[in-house]
Amino acid sequence: MQEKLQQIKEKALDQIKQADVLDQLNDIRVAFLGKKGELTGILKGMKDVAPEDRPKVGQWVNDTRSAIESVLEERKGALAAAMREVKLKSEVIDVTLPAQKNSVGHRHPNTIALEEVERIFVGMGYEVVEGPEVEYDYYNFEALNIPANHPAKDEQDTFYINDKILLRTQTSPVQVRVMEQGKLPIRMIAPGRVFRSDEVDATHSPSFHQVEGLVIDKNITFADLKGTLAEFAKELFGPETKVKFRPHHFPFTEPSAEVDVTCFKCGGKGCRFCKGSGWIEILGCGMVHPNVLRMSGIDPEEYSGFAFGMGLERIALLKYEIDDMRLLYENDVRFLKQF
Repeated sequence: MQEKLQQIKEKALDQIKQADVLDQLNDIRVAFLGKKGELTGILKGMKDVAPEDRPKVGQWVNDTRSAIESVLEERKGALAAAMREVKLKSEVIDVTLPAQKNSVGHRHPNTIALEEVERIFVGMGYEVVEGPEVEYDYYNFEALNIPANHPAKDEQDTFYINDKILLRTQTSPVQVRVMEQGKLPIRMIAPGRVFRSDEVDATHSPSFHQVEGLVIDKNITFADLKGTLAEFAKELFGPETKVKFRPHHFPFTEPSAEVDVTCFKCGGKGCRFCKGSGWIEILGCGMVHPNVLRMSGIDPEEYSGFAFGMGLERIALLKYEIDDMRLLYENDVRFLKQF
């Protein structure tokens, strides 16, 4: 019996010595000291031992258990210390390394400019309305007093899907859709993407953005239009900004005008930015044509109104002094982070 216990002890100690992870030590403990372990098996066989030998055999078994447990605990402590050392080395923080920076998103210059324009007009009591980019020819042209033979409807200028459906060339169709609802008075702006068959260069793109405005009410005059746009220009470019209206022609407004503002770089004195004129063109406008009102079910004898439209990219280019429109679409993070 003593020899058998010695064999068990040596076998256990040899396995403990070879163990290199804590889980293996636990398996060894179970194999030798557990309820179904080898030492437990010997204790269960004590009934076959002569009564006078049982104390001696019991002492041998306890000594063997103590020896195995002692070596187990010692090996467990050594392995735990080694694992802790490895963990500390792998998780050490080098405070001299540069910090990891989060890549935070940034608003596009167009978005910044649009939010500024919307803030100004919402502050004057306007609502922001959006509409479809794929539009009917009727809403894009016919309802805006642009007849079938008008040059603007040339396929060289407009992206047609078929003879009745196209990619809108302006956001004016949104104004028509609102007028057709007959909920008067109307004070609205319609921002959105538009499409025209233009070559890409520093000032043109086949896809760009517009913001158009519309006011319909009783007794609306050109003076209301001038006052609105003068206030808008001061809010956008500074309180000293002045506006100038030049006669122009638009099929859907009469009378019509182009609007210039004093150069915000030189204050109207003339510089490279305004090409020496002291003025910068920013938008077109006019009184809504009576035909446009009639086609939308509004009586021009009772109601009148004005409309205006501006290129959002042009506002962004002017406000941030960008000299090439293509920079807005190239997604160069170095450029976009400047705004």
